[in-house]
Amino acid sequence: MLFPYKDDNPRVLVPYVTYGIIAINVLVFIFQFNLGMSNPIGEENFIYRFGFVPANFSFIAIFTSMFLHGGFSHIMGNMWFLWVFGDNVEGVLGHAKYALFYILCGLAATISQLLINPGSTIPMVGASGAIAGVLGMYMIRFPNANVHVFAFIIIFFTTFRIPALFVLGFWFFNQLTSGLTSLGFDTTGGVAWFAHIGGFVAGVMLNQAFKHIRFE
Repeated sequence: MLFPYKDDNPRVLVPYVTYGIIAINVLVFIFQFNLGMSNPIGEENFIYRFGFVPANFSFIAIFTSMFLHGGFSHIMGNMWFLWVFGDNVEGVLGHAKYALFYILCGLAATISQLLINPGSTIPMVGASGAIAGVLGMYMIRFPNANVHVFAFIIIFFTTFRIPALFVLGFWFFNQLTSGLTSLGFDTTGGVAWFAHIGGFVAGVMLNQAFKHIRFE
């Protein structure tokens, strides 16, 4: 198991959009957590209202679902990956283009999962798909950037540095194999693997297009 915890890629600007996305996600999660502590039914209704339910398509919910999470480990993992990789992608795109890019990757991620399981009544929540797009562009733009990772090998623990191409390529391969393995199974929850896959592929594909987009 590999878990990236920082990179050696220097920042070229202050990543205000990345900070803003993290702040919004954390604030929404705090509200959601407090709601669940005082009114579990209210939290469930909140998730069904603002999460994306494929069988009950809502265009607005595609966007609101990007800022909801299923628990502490879910939001911590997502926000950590965004913290490590988002600043450099924002640096190459600029603030406005990066914000648009992030939303488009989240949209692609949700639509990808919708196409795989359109009849699902389980709410999709989380920033994972949009962040997967950030990982995809990072891998293309900075394939040789050194990424520091924690490695868990059976009972051993170590850290080392490896190029982003291998770290993020391995991450995508894991999502792809897990997604393909899950096909045909009737699940009642869990990981939306194809949202991750769709977001990552969108990030890779949008890389070239965003080189030609100019914001004044």
